[in-house]
Amino acid sequence: MKNIIIFGAPGSGKGTYSEEIVKRYGMGHISTGDVLRAEIKNGTELGRVAQAYIDKGQLIPDELMISILAKVYDSQPEGKGVIFDGFPRTIAQAEALKKMLGERGHDMGMMIELIVDEDILMARLLNRAIEQGRADDNEATIKARFEVYHKQTAPLADWFEKEGIRNIFRWSDNPSKEAMIEAICRGIDAENK
Repeated sequence: MKNIIIFGAPGSGKGTYSEEIVKRYGMGHISTGDVLRAEIKNGTELGRVAQAYIDKGQLIPDELMISILAKVYDSQPEGKGVIFDGFPRTIAQAEALKKMLGERGHDMGMMIELIVDEDILMARLLNRAIEQGRADDNEATIKARFEVYHKQTAPLADWFEKEGIRNIFRWSDNPSKEAMIEAICRGIDAENK
């Protein structure tokens, strides 16, 4: 099974669709948010270093994030493939991930790009803020996150294509979750023949 990179703006459903893909195919799932929280909770050396950056309100350097992801990637079952959820977020991170995987004789595989109207995303994220009590999901911070996404992450689609990584699915409307899963899985099946 090939590795998969799933990306999209905040609230586009990366985690939801990743979980469905993992259930169907038995793939590994690497969510950068989950990985960081686990490293910090377990008090690992990498977790302590990451926490120091977080405590200062700084972004975790790409080299540290790649070190953490490499450790998690190496613990995944061989041959099942991994879905990367929330990473890479920039072209520099994509290049670092490509290098890390290449050192293991692996590649990035394929990508899934989730494109959703920002009005839909805003409503979703504001609803999530109410349901989960997330103070970081308010209108001002959501707009700022969209801006960062468009500047730093959206250009990855072109970078991946230049690297020969096929976009197996591009969502640009609002079908049901079930229809989305079926369409994504058809793309995964076709790419893994």
